[in-house]
Amino acid sequence: MLSCESSTLRVLVVDDHELTRLTLKLAFSCQENIDVVGLASNGQEAIQMVKRYHPDVIVLDLQMPVMDGWSASSHIKAIAPNTQIIAYSSVEDTKFEETSEMGKLDAFCRKDVPMTELIALVRRLGQSVEDN
Repeated sequence: MLSCESSTLRVLVVDDHELTRLTLKLAFSCQENIDVVGLASNGQEAIQMVKRYHPDVIVLDLQMPVMDGWSASSHIKAIAPNTQIIAYSSVEDTKFEETSEMGKLDAFCRKDVPMTELIALVRRLGQSVEDN
C-alpha cells in the first residue's frame, strides 16, 4: 500500500514552558498524519527551525523571553508566508485582530481550550496549506 507523505502535517511547537512543549508534542504525536518536526522555547529558535524544517503549522506562544511570538510571527511570515501560525496564549490579546489582519497570525487559541479543539484547528489550518 502506498503512503502519501505530503498528507502528513508538519507542526512546530513554540513555548517557553517545557511542560507545555512536551505535552503538545505528545498530544500531536498520537494523531494520525501529524508530525511534530521541532520544539522551540523562544521566537529566535522558532525562526531557525522554520528555515530548517519548513513546518506547515506553528503553535506559537505569544509571551516568551528572548523573542516573543508577535515579533517571531513577522519574521516567520517573511521567510515562509504559507506557514500557518496559531497564536497560543493564556491571555486574550487585543493585538490579535490587528496583527491577523496584517497576515502575521492565522488563528488564535487560548491555552485553556480542550486539546481536541487545538488539534482540530491545526488540521483545519494544515488543510489550507495543502490547498495552496
